[in-house]
Amino acid sequence: MIQLLGIDVTADVLAELAAQLAPTFRMACQVRPERLDVAFARDRMRNQHYSTAILQAMQPLVEPGARLLAVTSVDLYVPVLTFVFGEAQLTGSCAVVSLHRLREEFYGLPAREELMRERLVKEAVHELGHTFGLRHCDDWRCVMTSSHAVERLDVKGAEFCFLCGRVVAGARAPVLV
Repeated sequence: MIQLLGIDVTADVLAELAAQLAPTFRMACQVRPERLDVAFARDRMRNQHYSTAILQAMQPLVEPGARLLAVTSVDLYVPVLTFVFGEAQLTGSCAVVSLHRLREEFYGLPAREELMRERLVKEAVHELGHTFGLRHCDDWRCVMTSSHAVERLDVKGAEFCFLCGRVVAGARAPVLV
């Protein structure tokens, strides 16, 4: 089962994401009603939130046999990178994605809600893929290919390649957002 945990995003965004994740992973996907306060993870110098700390805070919230995906609008980072679109525990149960840099407005462009939602699905599938043990894929069309810029995210597909898809199909554990 996949559970979605909204941090500061609207219920309709989470509901649409859950509806798109369920067939991709072939398992139930539900939105959890509670919210997580991530103020503790904010780095004042960077004006960003440390995604690894958020993942650690999520761990006690995960139901047995499930995966938990948090969705936020705060800007995320890990110390060795300028930013991350998301982060996940490799073969773990938690992942987090951010809408911050998925929105066209971040780049000084007019809002494009549909594009933002498309990017969110790709990033959510990518990060959840890591929880299934997948690493970055060499197939540039696969959702598991690395995306260090939004342009790369736009080029890749929202689906797993054949090899990555086989790994996920073999795991079939619940995911919660």
